[in-house]
Amino acid sequence: MTVSPVDLSGKKILVTGPTGQVALPLVEQVSSIADVYALARFRQPEQREQIERLGATALQADLADSTSLTGLPDDFDYVMNFAVVKSGDFEYDLAANAEGLGHLMVHCRKVKAFLHFSSTAVYEYVGHEPRRENAPLGDNHRVMFPTYSISKIAAETVCRFVAREHGIPTTIARLSVPYGDNGGWMYYHMLMMQQGIAIDLHPDKPNYYNPLHADDYIEKIPYLLGAASTDVTTVNFGGSQKVSIEEWCAYLSELTGFEPVFKDNPQAFGSLCIDLEKMHSLIGETSVDWRDGIRRQMQNLAPELLKG
Repeated sequence: MTVSPVDLSGKKILVTGPTGQVALPLVEQVSSIADVYALARFRQPEQREQIERLGATALQADLADSTSLTGLPDDFDYVMNFAVVKSGDFEYDLAANAEGLGHLMVHCRKVKAFLHFSSTAVYEYVGHEPRRENAPLGDNHRVMFPTYSISKIAAETVCRFVAREHGIPTTIARLSVPYGDNGGWMYYHMLMMQQGIAIDLHPDKPNYYNPLHADDYIEKIPYLLGAASTDVTTVNFGGSQKVSIEEWCAYLSELTGFEPVFKDNPQAFGSLCIDLEKMHSLIGETSVDWRDGIRRQMQNLAPELLKG
């Protein structure tokens, strides 16, 4: 049975990692109806200016340094944690992504619900079998991002411990391939196609994923908050359509005329589609067709490359 979405209107909300491709559209949307605070390191002044133009209040902190949270507000209604560090330094990345998450949750332990965005990169590679939430975990992204999968697994563990220790209603959402009008993995593939750069593919084809459009994840976030519990709700979070890299590159070719060059590489990310039974039962199906999403992305970012 689908959970009831929370009403974010007028609420005090903290969003971490707000300058990233995934969180930025959410900040823009929710700032129009709620009192949004955006926490980041803000090492570049233009990032702070961008966030403030959207109507959010910028908070400067580094989750790897717990003392940087001192003095920050702690009376939020909801927290959405998108922050992620991929420096390649295990000590720093674990401190920021895992320990830092724990410090943030303790600081904000009065919230009505805490939503932590994890990744399907926590799953072990098992070919084309859709991963359920109880599937084996593994160091999936080591080749490209050495610390990523391990940091995400560690963060989930810390998240569950703190949520249960402090009675914080929490949801962990394992994101598949998020994308939108402002970018995503398929846009990078288009740029590679334009420049004739080979796209590495795992030889066990096709390479399936569940792309999740920004319109859908923004619409579903109130449901994910509604699903939060002190036992911690862990759920896959992807688009309801299973799509392969080969399929979206072929569609990009239709749109632009650029032809993809694929190269078999056993070290490339393999197929990582997910079982969505639990997601559909909790928050329902997504609605943006992947072709529409990719076409919109191209119209927004590179309309001059579209045929016709």
